[in-house]
Amino acid sequence: MRFEAERSAFLVVDVQNDFCPGGALGVPDGDAVVGPINRLSRHFRHVVLTQDWHPADHVSFATTWKRALHDTVIVGGIPQVLWPEHCIQGTGGAAFHPGLRVESASLILRKGTRRELDSYSALFENDRRTPTGLDGYLRSLDVKRIWIAGLSTDYCVYYTALDAIRQDFDITIVEDAIRGVDVPEGNVSRVLAELRGLGANFVHSSVLDD
Repeated sequence: MRFEAERSAFLVVDVQNDFCPGGALGVPDGDAVVGPINRLSRHFRHVVLTQDWHPADHVSFATTWKRALHDTVIVGGIPQVLWPEHCIQGTGGAAFHPGLRVESASLILRKGTRRELDSYSALFENDRRTPTGLDGYLRSLDVKRIWIAGLSTDYCVYYTALDAIRQDFDITIVEDAIRGVDVPEGNVSRVLAELRGLGANFVHSSVLDD
């Protein structure tokens, strides 16, 4: 696979304290993605970091509904899994992992900012119609290939990859720089198999080592 730095972007999804071990919605071994991401980011001119940025009464919180964790509700015709309160705007949990090289970012994109609509994908909100603006940004740079890493595999990474494929980008997923929550059990294996079937490329972070 030929690497074209000018036409590639590195998309780092939600490497935030609340998604790392000890956080409100900690992904098992989630902080292990930081090292591979930092090593890869130096190869890219275009690095985009996404950041969940929720209001305190967000639609994705079980406490908003007074329901059990991982229940599913329907909001505006859209299924919504209920999570612990996480990545609330301006809190330490919403901050990037302290080891992440944020200075490499050419854009920081905050998503999930609307109370009534979640945004797993970095490209579209969960209605699958409302754009975040990232698609237009990448096209303005003539980006054709998106490399994706971050948290979590079976939600924000997965939906970002799906939407990127839907928008005709070539997708490369950095397999040692993703981790999942696996809710429900088996979800990580399912989504990875689906993405492979849709033509996503999978590489190890060492592929660009000098």
